[in-house]
Amino acid sequence: MEPLLTERQRREREAHDRWAESTRDETLLVRESFESPTALENRFILSHFGDLSGRRVLDLGSGMGEASLYFASRGASVRAVDISPGQLAVLEQAAKEQGLDVKTHCGPAERLPYADGEFDFVYGNGVLHHVEIQSVIPEMRRVLKPGGRFAFIEPLAYNPAIWVYRWLASDVRTQDERPLEHADIQWVLGQFSRAEHREFWIASLGIFLYFWLGERVSPSEDRYWKKVIRDGARYGRVIGPLSRMDEILGRIPGLRLMAWNTVLYGER
Repeated sequence: MEPLLTERQRREREAHDRWAESTRDETLLVRESFESPTALENRFILSHFGDLSGRRVLDLGSGMGEASLYFASRGASVRAVDISPGQLAVLEQAAKEQGLDVKTHCGPAERLPYADGEFDFVYGNGVLHHVEIQSVIPEMRRVLKPGGRFAFIEPLAYNPAIWVYRWLASDVRTQDERPLEHADIQWVLGQFSRAEHREFWIASLGIFLYFWLGERVSPSEDRYWKKVIRDGARYGRVIGPLSRMDEILGRIPGLRLMAWNTVLYGER
């Protein structure tokens, strides 16, 4: 029996179910999300996880499953958790068509139906800023085996340009999502003996300005975080130098918080 949902969880489910209605599984950006030159965070995470073959991986807040499908294609046994049955249906259809080992569970990230220490890796992309972090992280830690690795990609709260973007893109955001603040990062890292964070998209954010002013793409009509992956091959030449600049800027404590995303990663 599915657990009762809070008002916040119900709103998240309804919003993500609506997005799933306009998505077909053949439009999922599976390979691009990890191999595109603009897939900066996921390329870094793959280097952190290492070999996926034979590993048990939890995709927490899987959405329509680009990560689940990619991990499974690399030989992992994947369990995908999401609050949206509509998005999981897209993932299930894609996994069935491709013959991949992905099993799904529809429910909140705050209550996971898995045994202690069941997973080698836990992955999440854009999930923590939609949930109650102080409930989710202990659950994630519980199901991660000792020595197992985790990685989360999350937006940060401080860059004013991103706040303008989020305001313009209100139609493709949910009501309750909240980008992470410094205190959230420190709390998450404090739950593990080995954990770090690395920021991405500081100087590289200039490409979003180009989408808006140069290509005249409205952020309310096309999600920039999808476009930058979907059209990543077009921007490979420019993203390389910008990301190398970001590696330098990311070492400066004040500037690193101006990034679009942070990756929280480590091991239990």
